[in-house]
This record gives sequence, C-alpha cells and structure tokens, in this order.
Amino acid sequence: MGAIVITGFMGCGKTRVARELARRLDAMMVDLDDEITKRTGRSPAQLIDEDGETAFRAIESETLREVLGAREAKVIALGGGAWIQEANRQLADQHSCTTIWLDTPFETCWARIEKSDEVRPLGRTRDQAFELYKQRRPVYQLADIHVPIREENAEELVLRIMLIGKFA
Repeated sequence: MGAIVITGFMGCGKTRVARELARRLDAMMVDLDDEITKRTGRSPAQLIDEDGETAFRAIESETLREVLGAREAKVIALGGGAWIQEANRQLADQHSCTTIWLDTPFETCWARIEKSDEVRPLGRTRDQAFELYKQRRPVYQLADIHVPIREENAEELVLRIMLIGKFA
C-alpha cells in the first residue's frame, strides 16, 4: 500500500488530521505546503501572488512527485487545490495511495480561515472562498474515502478514519 493522502478544502483540518494519523500509525507525515516552502523559500501564497497560480501548481505537482517517489512519507496533507489537478490525482493513483477527503462544512472552514494568520490568495473573501468550495467539491468526491466531518476532536476523527480505512 502507498501513502495515505489527505485532501479537502482550505481550513478543513488536513494538516491536523494528517499529523494525528501519522502519530497513531508511527509514520512520517509531510505537509505538502510546508514542503513547497522548504524547497522554494517561499510560501504557496507568495508563489501564487508573485508567479501566478499556474506556476505554483507546477511546483506543487513536482513537489508531490518527489515526495511520493521518496516513499518516506506515509501520510501526506495536500494543499486545498492540489487534488483539483488531474496530474496530482494520477500521481496518487500511480503510487497506490489511499486518498481521503475531509468533507468539512463551508462555515467551519471559513471560521478557521478567518481565525488563521495564513494568507489565502484564492480565498480572500467569504464569497470568493465559497465559490471555490462549490467548484472543488465534485473533484474532492473522487477521493477513495469520503469522511464527513462532524463535531469531534482530531483524535476522535482519526480513530474514525482508521476504522473506515482499515489502517493500523
């Protein structure tokens, strides 16, 4: 089995869930956005603002290819738009990844986005973020495992994911 790849909208909890899942599985975790920042010296937001989304997506796909090729990471948290790119879905498939969509209600995501210090160049306003959320949902549904998010803490959620995915 390949890595476990966590996808979903910005603010849905991908990084938090990936960290807890990796801890429970005693596995290495990679946050793709953090990896991009390490490799380029610029955050995804900076790359999008300075070079445009198309250039950023190319860097994102190359970084995912390298992370999957290294086979060290067992749990990978994607950026909110990474799964939307067909090339990234193909990479996950080629590497026999199990993909998990954290289906978090928009209002929960938006509340987290508003509280965060992180710059979200593709979701600067509520309306802009909501349009993106609606556009991306059909593609997120292509993930292997759909996990509707309820009111639960990260530990409870990860236990549920482990049961659904039969990880352990």
